[in-house]
Amino acid sequence: MDQPKLERLLRIMQLMSDKNRKYSIDELSEILDLSPRTIYRYIDTFESTGFIVNRDSGKVWFAKESRHFKTISDLVYFTEEEAYILKRAIESIDTTNPAIAGIKNKLYSIYDFRRVADVVLHPGQSKVVNTILDSIALEKQVVLKNYRSSHSAVVTDRLVEPIGFGINMVDVLCYEISTGLCKFYKVSRVEEAVMTNNDFRHKERHITIKTDIFRFSGTEHYPVKLRLSMLAANLLMEEFPLSEKKIVKLSDNEYIFEDNVCSFEGVGRFVLGLCNETEVLESPEFIKFLNKKRENSKF
Repeated sequence: MDQPKLERLLRIMQLMSDKNRKYSIDELSEILDLSPRTIYRYIDTFESTGFIVNRDSGKVWFAKESRHFKTISDLVYFTEEEAYILKRAIESIDTTNPAIAGIKNKLYSIYDFRRVADVVLHPGQSKVVNTILDSIALEKQVVLKNYRSSHSAVVTDRLVEPIGFGINMVDVLCYEISTGLCKFYKVSRVEEAVMTNNDFRHKERHITIKTDIFRFSGTEHYPVKLRLSMLAANLLMEEFPLSEKKIVKLSDNEYIFEDNVCSFEGVGRFVLGLCNETEVLESPEFIKFLNKKRENSKF
Protein backbone atom coordinates (compact mmCIF):
# COMPACT_ATOMS: atom_id res chain seq x y z
CA MET A 1 0.00 0.00 0.00
CA ASP A 2 1.45 3.37 -0.98
CA GLN A 3 1.65 6.26 1.46
CA PRO A 4 -1.23 8.34 -0.05
CA LYS A 5 -3.68 5.44 0.37
CA LEU A 6 -2.70 4.95 4.00
CA GLU A 7 -3.05 8.66 4.63
CA ARG A 8 -6.54 8.72 3.09
CA LEU A 9 -7.62 5.77 5.24
CA LEU A 10 -6.47 7.49 8.41
CA ARG A 11 -7.84 10.82 7.24
CA ILE A 12 -11.39 9.54 6.76
CA MET A 13 -11.30 8.06 10.27
CA GLN A 14 -10.08 11.38 11.63
CA LEU A 15 -12.76 13.38 9.81
CA MET A 16 -15.57 11.05 10.92
CA SER A 17 -14.43 11.38 14.54
CA ASP A 18 -14.13 15.19 14.48
CA LYS A 19 -15.70 16.52 17.70
CA ASN A 20 -16.46 19.93 16.21
CA ARG A 21 -17.81 19.22 12.74
CA LYS A 22 -19.78 16.60 10.83
CA TYR A 23 -19.31 15.90 7.12
CA SER A 24 -21.51 14.67 4.29
CA ILE A 25 -20.47 11.95 1.83
CA ASP A 26 -19.91 14.58 -0.85
CA GLU A 27 -17.74 16.68 1.49
CA LEU A 28 -15.63 13.66 2.43
CA SER A 29 -15.34 12.75 -1.24
CA GLU A 30 -14.10 16.24 -2.12
CA ILE A 31 -11.68 16.55 0.80
CA LEU A 32 -10.12 13.13 0.23
CA ASP A 33 -10.31 13.19 -3.56
CA LEU A 34 -12.16 9.89 -3.56
CA SER A 35 -15.40 8.87 -5.27
CA PRO A 36 -18.58 8.76 -3.15
CA ARG A 37 -18.72 5.01 -3.87
CA THR A 38 -15.30 4.52 -2.25
CA ILE A 39 -16.38 6.57 0.79
CA TYR A 40 -19.46 4.36 1.19
CA ARG A 41 -17.28 1.24 1.02
CA TYR A 42 -15.02 2.54 3.77
CA ILE A 43 -18.08 3.25 5.92
CA ASP A 44 -19.50 -0.23 5.29
CA THR A 45 -16.16 -1.72 6.35
CA PHE A 46 -16.06 0.38 9.53
CA GLU A 47 -19.58 -0.81 10.47
CA SER A 48 -18.79 -4.46 9.75
CA THR A 49 -15.85 -4.30 12.18
CA GLY A 50 -17.84 -2.83 15.07
CA PHE A 51 -17.84 0.93 14.55
CA ILE A 52 -21.20 2.64 14.94
CA VAL A 53 -21.88 5.24 12.25
CA ASN A 54 -24.51 7.91 12.87
CA ARG A 55 -26.40 9.43 9.93
CA ASP A 56 -28.49 12.58 10.09
CA SER A 57 -29.33 15.37 7.61
CA GLY A 58 -26.91 13.92 5.10
CA LYS A 59 -23.99 13.87 7.56
CA VAL A 60 -22.07 10.78 8.74
CA TRP A 61 -19.89 10.41 11.84
CA PHE A 62 -18.68 7.85 14.37
CA ALA A 63 -20.88 7.41 17.43
CA LYS A 64 -19.25 7.91 20.81
CA GLU A 65 -20.44 4.46 21.90
CA SER A 66 -18.57 2.64 19.11
CA ARG A 67 -16.97 -0.42 20.70
CA HIS A 68 -13.48 -0.04 19.28
CA PHE A 69 -13.08 3.62 18.53
CA LYS A 70 -13.42 7.05 20.04
CA THR A 71 -11.20 9.59 18.26
CA ILE A 72 -7.90 9.22 16.45
CA SER A 73 -6.35 11.93 18.63
CA ASP A 74 -7.28 10.05 21.81
CA LEU A 75 -6.72 6.49 20.66
CA VAL A 76 -4.05 4.15 22.07
CA TYR A 77 -4.11 0.47 21.14
CA PHE A 78 -3.98 -2.38 23.62
CA THR A 79 -4.65 -6.05 23.22
CA GLU A 80 -7.71 -7.32 25.08
CA GLU A 81 -5.38 -8.96 27.60
CA GLU A 82 -3.39 -5.75 28.15
CA ALA A 83 -6.60 -3.78 28.57
CA TYR A 84 -7.90 -6.27 31.11
CA ILE A 85 -4.69 -6.03 33.16
CA LEU A 86 -4.87 -2.23 33.01
CA LYS A 87 -8.50 -2.24 34.06
CA ARG A 88 -7.78 -4.54 37.00
CA ALA A 89 -4.86 -2.36 38.10
CA ILE A 90 -6.93 0.82 37.88
CA GLU A 91 -9.74 -0.67 39.95
CA SER A 92 -7.30 -1.54 42.75
CA ILE A 93 -6.15 2.07 43.19
CA ASP A 94 -7.55 4.29 45.94
CA THR A 95 -10.66 5.93 44.49
CA THR A 96 -10.41 8.92 46.88
CA ASN A 97 -7.40 10.30 45.03
CA PRO A 98 -8.76 12.96 42.63
CA ALA A 99 -5.89 12.50 40.17
CA ILE A 100 -6.58 8.76 39.95
CA ALA A 101 -10.27 9.43 39.41
CA GLY A 102 -9.40 11.67 36.47
CA ILE A 103 -7.21 9.00 34.92
CA LYS A 104 -9.97 6.42 35.32
CA ASN A 105 -12.53 8.67 33.66
CA LYS A 106 -10.26 9.29 30.67
CA LEU A 107 -9.42 5.63 30.20
CA TYR A 108 -13.01 4.46 30.55
CA SER A 109 -14.12 7.12 28.06
CA ILE A 110 -11.75 5.68 25.46
CA TYR A 111 -12.17 1.93 25.94
CA ASP A 112 -14.82 -0.68 26.19
CA PHE A 113 -12.78 -3.29 28.06
CA ARG A 114 -15.00 -6.13 26.89
CA ARG A 115 -13.31 -5.95 23.51
CA VAL A 116 -10.34 -3.84 22.49
CA ALA A 117 -8.85 -3.67 19.03
CA ASP A 118 -5.41 -5.20 18.69
CA VAL A 119 -3.13 -3.46 16.20
CA VAL A 120 0.58 -4.29 16.27
CA LEU A 121 2.76 -3.65 13.24
CA HIS A 122 6.05 -5.55 13.02
CA PRO A 123 8.84 -3.31 11.69
CA GLY A 124 10.04 -5.68 8.98
CA GLN A 125 6.56 -6.58 7.79
CA SER A 126 4.72 -3.25 7.98
CA LYS A 127 4.41 -2.87 4.21
CA VAL A 128 2.77 -6.30 3.83
CA VAL A 129 0.49 -5.65 6.81
CA ASN A 130 -0.53 -2.20 5.58
CA THR A 131 -1.35 -3.49 2.10
CA ILE A 132 -3.54 -6.22 3.54
CA LEU A 133 -5.27 -3.78 5.89
CA ASP A 134 -6.03 -1.50 2.98
CA SER A 135 -7.37 -4.38 0.88
CA ILE A 136 -9.71 -5.41 3.72
CA ALA A 137 -11.04 -1.83 3.96
CA LEU A 138 -11.51 -1.60 0.18
CA GLU A 139 -12.60 -5.25 -0.19
CA LYS A 140 -10.00 -5.96 -2.87
CA GLN A 141 -8.32 -9.28 -3.64
CA VAL A 142 -4.60 -9.54 -2.87
CA VAL A 143 -1.70 -11.54 -4.28
CA LEU A 144 0.65 -12.88 -1.58
CA LYS A 145 3.86 -12.96 -3.60
CA ASN A 146 6.33 -15.84 -3.17
CA TYR A 147 4.60 -17.29 -0.14
CA ARG A 148 6.85 -19.88 1.53
CA SER A 149 4.63 -22.74 2.66
CA SER A 150 5.97 -24.99 5.43
CA HIS A 151 3.36 -27.67 4.58
CA SER A 152 4.03 -28.08 0.87
CA ALA A 153 7.65 -26.84 1.01
CA VAL A 154 7.11 -24.77 -2.14
CA VAL A 155 7.16 -21.05 -2.91
CA THR A 156 4.16 -19.77 -4.87
CA ASP A 157 1.96 -16.73 -5.36
CA ARG A 158 -1.43 -16.94 -3.62
CA LEU A 159 -4.50 -14.98 -4.78
CA VAL A 160 -6.65 -14.40 -1.70
CA GLU A 161 -9.41 -12.34 -0.14
CA PRO A 162 -8.03 -11.32 3.29
CA ILE A 163 -10.50 -11.55 6.17
CA GLY A 164 -8.63 -10.56 9.32
CA PHE A 165 -5.44 -10.81 11.34
CA GLY A 166 -4.67 -13.07 14.27
CA ILE A 167 -3.22 -11.73 17.50
CA ASN A 168 -0.30 -9.31 17.02
CA MET A 169 -0.74 -9.66 13.26
CA VAL A 170 1.56 -12.68 13.11
CA ASP A 171 -0.82 -14.39 10.70
CA VAL A 172 -3.77 -13.43 8.51
CA LEU A 173 -6.90 -15.40 7.71
CA CYS A 174 -7.72 -15.37 4.01
CA TYR A 175 -10.09 -17.01 1.55
CA GLU A 176 -7.86 -18.69 -1.05
CA ILE A 177 -9.36 -18.42 -4.54
CA SER A 178 -7.74 -21.53 -6.04
CA THR A 179 -8.84 -23.97 -3.33
CA GLY A 180 -12.04 -22.29 -2.12
CA LEU A 181 -10.85 -22.61 1.47
CA CYS A 182 -10.21 -20.17 4.33
CA LYS A 183 -6.61 -20.51 5.52
CA PHE A 184 -4.12 -18.81 7.81
CA TYR A 185 -0.96 -17.38 6.28
CA LYS A 186 2.13 -16.38 8.25
CA VAL A 187 2.91 -12.73 7.49
CA SER A 188 6.65 -13.42 7.85
CA ARG A 189 6.48 -15.87 4.93
CA VAL A 190 5.01 -13.32 2.51
CA GLU A 191 7.64 -11.59 0.37
CA GLU A 192 5.24 -8.91 -0.87
CA ALA A 193 1.49 -8.23 -0.83
CA VAL A 194 0.03 -6.72 -4.00
CA MET A 195 -3.52 -5.40 -3.98
CA THR A 196 -5.41 -6.08 -7.23
CA ASN A 197 -8.31 -4.21 -8.83
CA ASN A 198 -10.60 -7.20 -8.29
CA ASP A 199 -13.39 -6.76 -5.73
CA PHE A 200 -14.20 -9.51 -3.21
CA ARG A 201 -16.32 -12.16 -4.94
CA HIS A 202 -16.70 -14.79 -2.23
CA LYS A 203 -17.72 -12.89 0.92
CA GLU A 204 -20.40 -15.47 1.69
CA ARG A 205 -17.61 -18.04 2.19
CA HIS A 206 -15.56 -15.93 4.59
CA ILE A 207 -15.37 -17.23 8.16
CA THR A 208 -14.63 -15.45 11.41
CA ILE A 209 -11.27 -15.51 13.17
CA LYS A 210 -11.11 -16.09 16.93
CA THR A 211 -8.32 -15.81 19.51
CA ASP A 212 -8.33 -17.83 22.75
CA ILE A 213 -6.96 -16.80 26.15
CA PHE A 214 -3.73 -18.72 25.44
CA ARG A 215 -3.12 -16.33 22.50
CA PHE A 216 -3.75 -18.87 19.74
CA SER A 217 -5.95 -17.91 16.79
CA GLY A 218 -8.23 -20.16 14.79
CA THR A 219 -11.62 -20.63 13.23
CA GLU A 220 -12.83 -23.49 15.44
CA HIS A 221 -13.47 -23.87 19.18
CA TYR A 222 -12.49 -26.94 21.22
CA PRO A 223 -13.76 -27.46 24.79
CA VAL A 224 -11.25 -27.84 27.63
CA LYS A 225 -11.97 -28.42 31.32
CA LEU A 226 -9.24 -28.70 33.98
CA ARG A 227 -9.06 -29.32 37.71
CA LEU A 228 -6.30 -27.13 39.14
CA SER A 229 -4.38 -26.91 42.39
CA MET A 230 -3.92 -23.49 43.99
CA LEU A 231 -0.45 -23.30 42.47
CA ALA A 232 -1.71 -24.12 38.97
CA ALA A 233 -4.62 -21.69 39.26
CA ASN A 234 -2.36 -18.87 40.41
CA LEU A 235 0.16 -19.49 37.65
CA LEU A 236 -2.58 -19.70 35.03
CA MET A 237 -4.04 -16.34 36.06
CA GLU A 238 -0.60 -14.73 36.21
CA GLU A 239 0.53 -15.99 32.81
CA PHE A 240 -2.83 -15.66 31.04
CA PRO A 241 -4.83 -12.95 32.89
CA LEU A 242 -8.05 -13.44 30.89
CA SER A 243 -8.32 -16.94 32.37
CA GLU A 244 -9.38 -15.41 35.69
CA LYS A 245 -12.91 -15.03 34.34
CA LYS A 246 -13.03 -18.76 33.50
CA ILE A 247 -11.83 -20.13 36.85
CA VAL A 248 -14.17 -21.25 39.64
CA LYS A 249 -12.85 -21.85 43.16
CA LEU A 250 -14.17 -25.05 44.81
CA SER A 251 -11.89 -24.97 47.85
CA ASP A 252 -8.55 -23.50 48.92
CA ASN A 253 -6.66 -26.03 46.79
CA GLU A 254 -9.19 -27.00 44.14
CA TYR A 255 -10.19 -24.87 41.17
CA ILE A 256 -12.00 -25.59 37.91
CA PHE A 257 -11.00 -23.95 34.65
CA GLU A 258 -13.39 -24.37 31.70
CA ASP A 259 -13.29 -22.64 28.33
CA ASN A 260 -13.08 -23.17 24.58
CA VAL A 261 -9.72 -22.88 22.83
CA CYS A 262 -8.73 -22.41 19.21
CA SER A 263 -5.81 -24.83 19.50
CA PHE A 264 -4.66 -27.41 22.04
CA GLU A 265 -1.08 -26.15 21.70
CA GLY A 266 -1.31 -23.27 24.16
CA VAL A 267 -3.28 -24.97 26.92
CA GLY A 268 -1.31 -28.16 26.27
CA ARG A 269 1.99 -26.45 27.05
CA PHE A 270 0.54 -25.19 30.31
CA VAL A 271 -0.82 -28.60 31.38
CA LEU A 272 2.34 -30.51 30.47
CA GLY A 273 4.44 -27.99 32.37
CA LEU A 274 2.31 -28.52 35.49
CA CYS A 275 1.32 -32.15 35.03
CA ASN A 276 1.35 -32.84 38.78
CA GLU A 277 -0.85 -29.83 39.52
CA THR A 278 -3.56 -30.29 36.88
CA GLU A 279 -6.14 -32.91 35.96
CA VAL A 280 -7.82 -32.96 32.56
CA LEU A 281 -11.58 -33.42 32.92
CA GLU A 282 -12.47 -32.65 29.31
CA SER A 283 -12.16 -33.42 26.45
CA PRO A 284 -11.13 -36.85 25.07
CA GLU A 285 -9.56 -35.08 22.07
CA PHE A 286 -7.42 -32.97 24.39
CA ILE A 287 -6.29 -36.04 26.34
CA LYS A 288 -5.36 -37.73 23.05
CA PHE A 289 -3.37 -34.63 22.08
CA LEU A 290 -1.45 -34.68 25.39
CA ASN A 291 -0.71 -38.41 25.12
CA LYS A 292 0.74 -37.92 21.64
CA LYS A 293 2.91 -35.08 22.95
CA ARG A 294 4.24 -37.33 25.73
CA GLU A 295 4.91 -40.18 23.29
CA ASN A 296 6.96 -37.90 21.08
CA SER A 297 8.87 -36.37 23.96
CA LYS A 298 12.67 -36.67 23.91
CA PHE A 299 12.86 -36.95 27.71
